Amino acid sequence: MIKTKLEFTRIDEYIAAQSPNVRHTLKKLRQKIKKAIPETEEVISYQMPAFKFHGILVYFAAFKNHISFFPTSSVVHAFKYRLTSFEISKGTIKFLLNKPIPL
Repeated sequence: MIKTKLEFTRIDEYIAAQSPNVRHTLKKLRQKIKKAIPETEEVISYQMPAFKFHGILVYFAAFKNHISFFPTSSVVHAFKYRLTSFEISKGTIKFLLNKPIPL
């Protein structure tokens, strides 16, 4: 995550603190999540943007060279064959900043 002394309380604050190219991507990602699951509540958890509906559904965060999307390990496992062009781990998908995110 980009290191900062800021304590975020809203996703708007988190996005505003990022570089312009990262901001644009985070805004698009946020819009897609809200469109897919409109009943979610936006929160900051562990200083990362998150979407909550009967518990946290997904987190995302900006890092130096990538954006990580944290949808849970069961989601990553279910889609692992469609995610072969991305670096994945148990519950994380990494999107490099120099490539477009497949929204």
